[in-house]
Amino acid sequence: MVEASVAIQVLPKVNETKETIRIVDKVIEYIASSGFKYTVGPFETTIEGDYDRLMEIVKECNKICINEGAPSVMSYVKISFSPKGVLTIDEKVEKHNGMKSSCGR
Repeated sequence: MVEASVAIQVLPKVNETKETIRIVDKVIEYIASSGFKYTVGPFETTIEGDYDRLMEIVKECNKICINEGAPSVMSYVKISFSPKGVLTIDEKVEKHNGMKSSCGR
């Protein structure tokens, strides 16, 4: 059972796009090392697992941005929590995986 799902987007305040990407990559590396199931999207990374541990991960993601040289960071966080369990990443997106975009191109 998955107790919580957290989506986090970190926006380190730096001047260059390359530097933003470098810092965000460090945050994603940290999330990957956590051992929790996660998925990276174009705007945010979603992690699922124990609520308290996920809150620690959110806190550390912000600290990583600062430790990597950003003078400040803005984070957007979405939290789904229920001690009885929440929908997993797979349950939320499984039916959409493999679907192609129909943008008219």
